[in-house]
Amino acid sequence: MKLPIALLGVLAALCLPASAEEGEKDGKNPIPADLVDDPHVREELGINEFTAPSIGKLFDTLNGLAPLPVSDSVRKQAARMPLDRADLAMELGFLIADGFLIVQAGQMDKVEDLAKDLTRYGKALGAGDRVNRHAASLLESAKDQKVDQLKKELAATQKDVERELVALRDADLAHLISLGGWVHALDVSATAVDKQFTPERGKLIMREDIADYYTESIASLEPRISERPNYLAMRDILSGLRHEMVLGEKEAPTAEKVAEIKKQAAKLAELALQRQK
Repeated sequence: MKLPIALLGVLAALCLPASAEEGEKDGKNPIPADLVDDPHVREELGINEFTAPSIGKLFDTLNGLAPLPVSDSVRKQAARMPLDRADLAMELGFLIADGFLIVQAGQMDKVEDLAKDLTRYGKALGAGDRVNRHAASLLESAKDQKVDQLKKELAATQKDVERELVALRDADLAHLISLGGWVHALDVSATAVDKQFTPERGKLIMREDIADYYTESIASLEPRISERPNYLAMRDILSGLRHEMVLGEKEAPTAEKVAEIKKQAAKLAELALQRQK
């Protein structure tokens, strides 16, 4: 017997979390609203294990810190990729973050190497076809000096790889890509604020909600990942960072707080990039 279309719609709606608030009631840590790339994600999916913060949105929150110290921040890719899929995902997040740094600095001559590395990592994670399309668009946009389009392609690369990983039942890896992007962004931005401190610039990195989100995100990963020594250490650092980032009413960031966040962010980056032996 066929059900009326209206009834089907009601049943479908009942199968999904109604809102971010419901996600909170279920004990899930909601994604900070300004880091959701698709404005319809919350409406359609609520907060679930298949949505991760956008690396592009992470960098949007740091616009007030431009120019970021690109020359000291973009990493040289290792000749050999990691064998572990969790390491691949984390390093892909760092790589996408490098892309935003390169584009912001206008270093279009580096986009070709970036596109090659994205293709290698995408293929290794099983999302090669999706990444290949974006890599080709990155090269074309770099040739035409289309900065906004380059940023869109980088954000779309993350989302397409995430969709492929979810289809392959590897949603944990989608979270690691996002985590890698944030760790790299925090490391770079804290360095930028430390070099040129003002309370206004300092406020841009005081995001305890993001630290909270990623602390819980790591805890929710499957045990073979979350119980690795480097991930346990990352959780401890994130918990400490969360307290460093909290500002009381009318309290302004201090140079000392920023220096400590920079120190801890550097440790986070080092731990995040430790490969499984």
